This record gives sequence, C-alpha cells and structure tokens, in this order.
Amino acid sequence: MSSLLVVDDDRAVAAFVAGTLTLEGFQVTQRHDGEDALEFCRRGGIDLLLLDINLPRCDGIEVCRRLRAEAATASIPVIMLTAADQTADKVLALQAGADDYLVKPFDTLELLARVRATLRRNAEMRAVSPLTGLPGNVRIDEEIAERHRWGEPYAVCHVDLDNFKAFNDAYGFLRGDAVIRLLARCLREAAAAVPGPPVFTGHIGGDDFAIVCTPDQAEAVCRGTLAGFDAAVVALHDPDDVTAGIFRVIDRQGAERSYPLVSVSVGIALSSRRQVDDPRELAAVASEMKTVAKSQPGSRVAVDRRGT
Repeated sequence: MSSLLVVDDDRAVAAFVAGTLTLEGFQVTQRHDGEDALEFCRRGGIDLLLLDINLPRCDGIEVCRRLRAEAATASIPVIMLTAADQTADKVLALQAGADDYLVKPFDTLELLARVRATLRRNAEMRAVSPLTGLPGNVRIDEEIAERHRWGEPYAVCHVDLDNFKAFNDAYGFLRGDAVIRLLARCLREAAAAVPGPPVFTGHIGGDDFAIVCTPDQAEAVCRGTLAGFDAAVVALHDPDDVTAGIFRVIDRQGAERSYPLVSVSVGIALSSRRQVDDPRELAAVASEMKTVAKSQPGSRVAVDRRGT
C-alpha cells in the first residue's frame, strides 16, 4: 500500500483529497503547513507528496526546493496543487523540482490518474540502474519469481567482473563506469542474438549482473557476452598494460601488486537440474557457480550440473 501525504491549508480540500485517495486503497496522512510537511517527510516512508503552493510558515515552492536539497527526501515524488491556471505557478513548481501539478478545482478522475502515473514512473525509475539502463534488483527478483510460477524450466546466471576493484584503483572510477557499461552492452547484444523467447538481463548492482532465460539459451548468451567483452575491454586498459597482460596497483601498505586484465566470470544454475521450492535457491546456486568460475583465470562460465 502506497503512503501519501496531502498538504493543504484548506482543511476541507485536504480532507476531500485524502478521502478520495483513501477510498482507492492508499494510506493517506494530512498536514496543513509547510514546516509540518517538511518534518513529516524527513521521518521517511512517504511514497508521494501532494503539495499546495499557498501554505503558512513555508510555501509549497520552498518546501519542494528544501526536499530536493536534502539527500533523505530528494527522491520523494511531488505533485503540486495550484489554485489558479497560471503559467507562472506551473513554471515555478517544475523549477522547484515538482514531478507534476494539478490545477484546483480538479476532477477526481484526473487526480487519481496523476497520482497513479507519478507513482508508476517513480517505481520504474527506482527499478532501473541509472548507469546501465538495465532493470535492477526489484525487477530481477520479479522475473525469477515469474519464471518459477510458470512451471517451465529456466536458468539463472550470475555475471561478475574479475579484478574490477583493482581496475578502479588503477584507472579511476570514470573508466570503471565505462567497463560496467561495456558489460551491460555486451549482455544486451548477446541476449538479442540468441533465438527463442526474450532473454532477461538485469543489473544487480556494482559489477554484478543477472541473466534469466531458458536452459537452452543460457550458455549461448553467457559465452556470447564473454566473447564480446574480451574483444572490447582491452581498449579500456592502457596499451602498455595490454602488452604486458597485467596492470599494477599500489596497495594501502605502499606495495605494488599486479592483476590480470579485467575479465568476466559467470555462474549458471538450471531449474531442470534440481528440485526448486524457492526461486531464491537457484539464484544462490548461480552465485556459488560464479565463485567456481572465478577460481580459474580469464573469462569463464561455470554451469551447475549436479542433481537429477
């Protein structure tokens, strides 16, 4: 259930909006001035703020600006409520960081539509990695659970970069981000090249990725990813390091350490190889097999062939 905060100094308007949203299944709290709204938002747990512009103590424009300036509240979506259909109010609201606005008096159906659309957009943004554009953990978990419910055999693959932390230390985070984007691109290209139903690719976080597909697709997607990555990643290392086949990093004790060029390790777990009661079990097996792949040099794929 989404938690909404309605802020309007007109208590009748606030009660009407809150009542409408409550009937639609939302959990709604009311506040009637800007300072109270800020204090409530800082406590956390707010999924959407409906904010009037004309408020005592701190007007809606300033409330929105202050929310956006604080890390703990910057991501709260805001729909601004304006009293008149004036372009200046809309522009000020959007410049302050509002996600949308509604002009009073507004239609109930429009109110509900704007609330749902803003919540949906916010959920979609949180579910996608800003660095790679791939779905994040929420969608990965949903995809695995959905495949499990279908009852058809499926594969979960855990993809991880090797020597990535050392690469970041040696070359800097900007080039490190380029490596992560490269791996994401290779995943997408390999997934698109494999015949059969759509292959799901997601970004777990950092240098970890996931693939969810049919068992027949798993090795082809993973080996295609590794081939594309290994061919392109050399360009992100310094030429001298490519020639030597290693790069060097000074550790915290001041000692020089050498690492192989960045590669990729993949663990594959197949639902057809074992009895799976909880889809999270298969993800854990894929992570275990990724560790097996990492025990060998270079880009490797390890497939769990235990079980039936």
